[in-house]
Amino acid sequence: MSEGAQTFLSMRAVTKRFGEMIAVDNVSLDIADGEFFTIVGPSGSGKSTLVRMLAGLEHPSAGSIMLRGDDITDLPANRRPTCMVFQSLALFDHRSVGQNIEFSQKMKGVPQQERRSHALDVMDIVRLPREFYDRPVTQCSGGERQRVALARALASDPDILFFDEPLSAIDFRLRKILEVEMKDLHRRTGKTFVYITHSLEEALVMSDRIAIMRDGQIVQTGTPDEIYGQPDSRFVAEFMGEVNVFTVADGRIVELDVAAPPGVSGLIVVRPEHLHRLIDADDSDVEFVASVSNDYMLGSRTQFHLAINDATLIAELPASLAASVSVGDSGRWGFAMRNAAVITT
Repeated sequence: MSEGAQTFLSMRAVTKRFGEMIAVDNVSLDIADGEFFTIVGPSGSGKSTLVRMLAGLEHPSAGSIMLRGDDITDLPANRRPTCMVFQSLALFDHRSVGQNIEFSQKMKGVPQQERRSHALDVMDIVRLPREFYDRPVTQCSGGERQRVALARALASDPDILFFDEPLSAIDFRLRKILEVEMKDLHRRTGKTFVYITHSLEEALVMSDRIAIMRDGQIVQTGTPDEIYGQPDSRFVAEFMGEVNVFTVADGRIVELDVAAPPGVSGLIVVRPEHLHRLIDADDSDVEFVASVSNDYMLGSRTQFHLAINDATLIAELPASLAASVSVGDSGRWGFAMRNAAVITT
């Protein structure tokens, strides 16, 4: 959390067992008030189980969960100021858009006219046209259904919204639109969002902070810049996107067969965008000669595969620089240590 941020929701030494299997293993975690906090990890890492415990849908086998300093470990989900948006969205297909959004308010006995007014207000927040109020939810597109689910969650006025991979079943173009809208929605509502995804891009685009899970444990927590640029382990480095990992042994970088910078040991991690084609005037801390074995157009940038010794490296150059590089070229490449991360093993 940022300095001075107030802890809103926390876990202390939380474990969840299903028989002999440990799904979440002794996790402690603090989430700030108003934070967009994303939990990322491979399938089976425990991220969904962790969030279900925070939401009250699963009970911890050990440990405690605190909200505003109060212990809510044993508090059932329907008594917590929270709401969950599931991957399936769990909409009522036999009801209209408005009836779906009003459901929680109807269960609380709120008068119909007041429910309708509130539903229309939250439809405005999620940019769902008001004329959709009486539309059958089955006649809504995937993106519209997503907005109905968000509006329904907001209509209950929760302090915390939990999201369990809500964009995973949506096509790429719409997902990119909704990523931006989710971040904007968070900013406009000021509520605390706790979000699960397997998409690294979603996490980097939307989050204030990211937690990486592996085998039931959180292995690193930080801002998107910290997670992407300063990984604590090889697992995090490779999980958060394509990366070049170099091994330093006996003062040399093994894969490149060149001298390592003084005082560096362990692993050097370099993202593709920080590996550059060098010209005479360029300055770098590590230089080597490699040949270009393949290229891949990625819109505004081009990815190059470089062959050196028995290794294949990945470099990405903007279009303005990529035009001067061709498959089969052999030349000087390198990187500056200020753009690399060092993992001590």
